[in-house]
Amino acid sequence: MKGIELSRLFYRDLVRPWLDKTLPDLRHDAGLFGYGSELLGFDDDMSRDHNWGPRVQIVVAEADFAAYASAIVDGFDAFKPATFLGEPIGYRSRPHPPIVADDALGHPEHGVEAFTAAGILRTRLSLDRLSSLDTLTWLSLPEQRLLELTAGEVFHSGLGELSRLRETFVTCPHDVSLYKLAAQWRRIADEQAFVGRAGHAGDDLGSRVIAARLVRDVMRLCFLLERRYAPYPKWFGSAFARLAGAKALTPLLEATIKAETWEERQTHLAQAYLVAAEMHGPAGFPLSVTPRIGPYFGRPFLTINAEDIRNSLAADIVDPLLRGRPVFGSIDQITDATPPIEAPNRARQIIAALHQT
Repeated sequence: MKGIELSRLFYRDLVRPWLDKTLPDLRHDAGLFGYGSELLGFDDDMSRDHNWGPRVQIVVAEADFAAYASAIVDGFDAFKPATFLGEPIGYRSRPHPPIVADDALGHPEHGVEAFTAAGILRTRLSLDRLSSLDTLTWLSLPEQRLLELTAGEVFHSGLGELSRLRETFVTCPHDVSLYKLAAQWRRIADEQAFVGRAGHAGDDLGSRVIAARLVRDVMRLCFLLERRYAPYPKWFGSAFARLAGAKALTPLLEATIKAETWEERQTHLAQAYLVAAEMHGPAGFPLSVTPRIGPYFGRPFLTINAEDIRNSLAADIVDPLLRGRPVFGSIDQITDATPPIEAPNRARQIIAALHQT
């Protein structure tokens, strides 16, 4: 059984009846968010060493948290059976301990946790209710963290807070998408000629490495065009395969990775660039320029007019916080290091420092 189904049944058949009996007047939301491959449906037998098991997050109003959080978490601990549908209530393995704070509470012996909406914002995105959710803040939010909040499932919406949070963050504003797309084309512009240049110089390994980087950049373009958040590397390819654009692009990207010569690599990549560029209009990001493939300043290296595409996208931005700013990109486009994902407040510091005037 998939983890999301296990947790849905756990709430429906065990936790909800217990809540209705012990705290019948408590308005709450219930769902699954945060860590876990099961939120994306990618869990398998190997995934069950990371807090996999029957679990649910209960969201209550801030006014109710102090009075009821312990009653939920400690009360269920006293009530819980040893197993649910053959799975241990305490999980097979729990490397991620539950949060214990003023707005979030869990217990190491079972998977029922209590949160407020403010607690979710704080623990998932390092935001508080008074934080300004402007376009620069959006650029600082790691997509993996946004995915952890908006994936998973809402099992019950008696309060509405969890659904409202998910609706707020399920997709970024249009101008943020434009800026990210422009930055993604800048990344391609910066390196696309080097696949051929490195290969021409006899550096086949270097050519392959650059080609692989550019394959990832094209894949990220698809996530942006389809307004989907890209997961961290373990599930990046699996999530890409679910995108509509993967059908046309996967053969070209696979051919790029498998190519034995730099000439083949750049040919397949150039075609992939063109296919991706032609997706912009149907996706709601029309270009004012015609994408075209040609040699790089007279050299035998195939490139697309990525700078023109970048400029076209950036010119459509109307938000005053982003319009006219240097196209650095979002935190995920600036670094793929893990620390900014683990500490989104640090990601905000990085973005703020880059955009200081």
